[in-house]
Amino acid sequence: MPRFALLIEYDGGPFAGWQAQADRPSVQGTVEAALARLDPGFAAGARIAAAGRTDAGVHATGQVAHADLVRDWDPFRLSEALNWHLKPAPIAILAAARVADDFHARFSAHERRYLFRLIARRAPLTHDRGCAWQVTHRLDLTAMRAGAAHLLGRHDFTTFRSTMCQAKSPEKTLDELAIEEAAIPQGREYRFTLRARSFLHNQVRSIVGTLERVGAGAWPPDRVAQALAACDRAACGPVCPPQGLYLTGVGYQTPPFSADG
Repeated sequence: MPRFALLIEYDGGPFAGWQAQADRPSVQGTVEAALARLDPGFAAGARIAAAGRTDAGVHATGQVAHADLVRDWDPFRLSEALNWHLKPAPIAILAAARVADDFHARFSAHERRYLFRLIARRAPLTHDRGCAWQVTHRLDLTAMRAGAAHLLGRHDFTTFRSTMCQAKSPEKTLDELAIEEAAIPQGREYRFTLRARSFLHNQVRSIVGTLERVGAGAWPPDRVAQALAACDRAACGPVCPPQGLYLTGVGYQTPPFSADG
C-alpha cells in the first residue's frame, strides 16, 4: 500500500482536538472521513497518524500526518481531491507527498515547532477572535525573556506538564524559546516561538501562562527558575487557554515536502 505524507493546516476551534473520538468532532476523524470517500481501503477502518496530537482549540499551520492508501495517487491530485471533500470544515491539505514505507509522521520526526500568540489590548478582538489569547494589560518583554532563559536546555519539566501527561519521562530539551513584540492597533502582540524534539502535554501552554505572570509583574523572572527546580505542578503559573497555540512545523531528516510546495 503506498504511503503518503500530508501537510495539514486547520482551525482547531470547532474540534475536540486532533485525535478521533466517538462522539465529538476531531481533525483526525474529519480527514479520515474525507479519505474514505476517495480510497476504498479507508472505508475499512484504516487510521492516519500525526506528528502531534493537538488539544481541543489548538490550531496548526504545519501539522504532518501519514496515510496508507490502496490507490497510488498523484500527490497533487490527492491534495486537491481531499480539499474538495473536506469542505466546509476549516481544514486544508497544503501538500501531499509519496514517502517511503518506513516513514512515520510521529516517530520519524526529530523536531516540533510551536507558536503562541498573546495580544494585549483593552478592546475586544475581532479578526483574531479565537486565534490568540487576549489580556488587557501590557507586558514587560525584557522580564519575560529573562524568565524564559531559565527554561532553555535539558530539564525535568514536571512543573510544566499536565498531571494527565502520558510521557514516560518529564525530561525534555527545549532548543528555542524566543519572544517577539509588535505594535497592533491600540495594543501589542507577543509571539512566543518554541522548538524541541518533543513536548510534554500542556508544556507550551504552561510555559506561556507562567511567562505572562512575569510580564505582568506578578512574578520576578527568577521565580521561573524556582518553579522549574521545584518539579511540582503546583509551582506552575496559570495554564493559558488553547486558542493562541499553533503547531507550525515538524522537522524530518529527509523533508517529505518540497520547499516551494
